[in-house]
Amino acid sequence: MGSTVSSSMSNSQRVIRMERICRLLNDALAPYHASLGSLDADGGRQLTLHDEHGTLILQRKVAACQLREQRLLVDVVDGLHRDLQIAEGRLQPCVIAALRHQHQPQTQGTFA
Repeated sequence: MGSTVSSSMSNSQRVIRMERICRLLNDALAPYHASLGSLDADGGRQLTLHDEHGTLILQRKVAACQLREQRLLVDVVDGLHRDLQIAEGRLQPCVIAALRHQHQPQTQGTFA
């Protein structure tokens, strides 16, 4: 019986933590509305951003560790800000190309 109570408290603590994370995300990503979906098999969650009209703007899977560690959560928000700028056309084409190039595997060539 005691383990049920502590398990219950653990669940309520998780709910409070998720509510706090959602509040932080909404504050950081305003004017967009952020919501986190339920846990998936890997412990991650689907993060969705909607504009003020309710239109889906972005959807990303967020790993559980990214929601637990503040540094990783900041990285998620930074990435979302960049993705929003791209989606809204606020990043210059040369910046988008540089970002794409940055994520491509580097191959070593032979130059004569």
